[in-house]
Amino acid sequence: MDNYYDILIVGGGPIGLACGIEAQKNGLSHIILEKGCLVNSLYNYPVNMSFFSTSERLEIGDTPFVTTNPKPKRAEALEYYRRIESKFNLNTHLFEAVLSVNKDQGLFTVESSKQTYTAKYVVIATGFYDIPMYLHVPGEELPKVKHYYDDPHYYAKQNVVVVGASNSSIDAALETYRKGAHVTLVVRGPEISPRVKYWVRPDIDNRIAFGEIKAYFNSQITNITEDEVEIMTEEGLLTIENDFVLALTGYRPNFDFLRKVGIHIPAEAPMIPEHNPETMETNIEGLFLAGVVCGGLNTHLWFIENSRVHAQMILSRIKELN
Repeated sequence: MDNYYDILIVGGGPIGLACGIEAQKNGLSHIILEKGCLVNSLYNYPVNMSFFSTSERLEIGDTPFVTTNPKPKRAEALEYYRRIESKFNLNTHLFEAVLSVNKDQGLFTVESSKQTYTAKYVVIATGFYDIPMYLHVPGEELPKVKHYYDDPHYYAKQNVVVVGASNSSIDAALETYRKGAHVTLVVRGPEISPRVKYWVRPDIDNRIAFGEIKAYFNSQITNITEDEVEIMTEEGLLTIENDFVLALTGYRPNFDFLRKVGIHIPAEAPMIPEHNPETMETNIEGLFLAGVVCGGLNTHLWFIENSRVHAQMILSRIKELN
């Protein structure tokens, strides 16, 4: 059968690669389809980002991740996973998006942007970094509003509003401030998230305390114009001059795609896709989830370090089904 594989993996991130390695170890043919570049989500992380975890906890394929830094940086992770893909000679197709997955008579038919495949099993390891959590306010469509942050130099001497209280928001606020931006932090809740990296928390607390970064808590943006931003604060509506808005309010899985595939997803938050946590199998036999996509809107539940085991769990279940 042309283009037939035992396992088809949707997503070429670290967990998708781990699933490919496990398939290979178990003598099963595989293909990994990734709509972007290799480990696409990591590639789109901020240029200077450091991981929360140590390198050992990011390892896959029983292959050491060697770094001289206590916490590995984005560039090191990109190099590590690229070498992993090469070392295991994984069957990875990049820049090939999966459009549909259908099951009929025990086999899956997968349509991609380039061709059609048939597979006995499908693993979806698509993460959650592709769709931002939008503010849903007037002016959000303006070019100055960014939902992804890359490099701080671009924002030097600019009036920048950063929205959010998580690691990505705090990193962006601190880095742009240190490149000369005039930074205002807008946080919906009463404080900085307790999940902010422990070595970063004192830094942002001090910058706010010294007035170097202006922070508004229990506040939210209500309107964005070319030159200004309106913020509803605890003291009332505030209008400030603004050049850029970094709306780093989080991301979510592609629920539309998961539903199209046939996976049951509750209508209410946290919208965790239906799957067996012991096998990672969904409500469709032979169709599995792996990695952070399993958490639905609870995007803080799964990371590379604690979802690496999904690959072994899935292959154990596949061996049972065989």
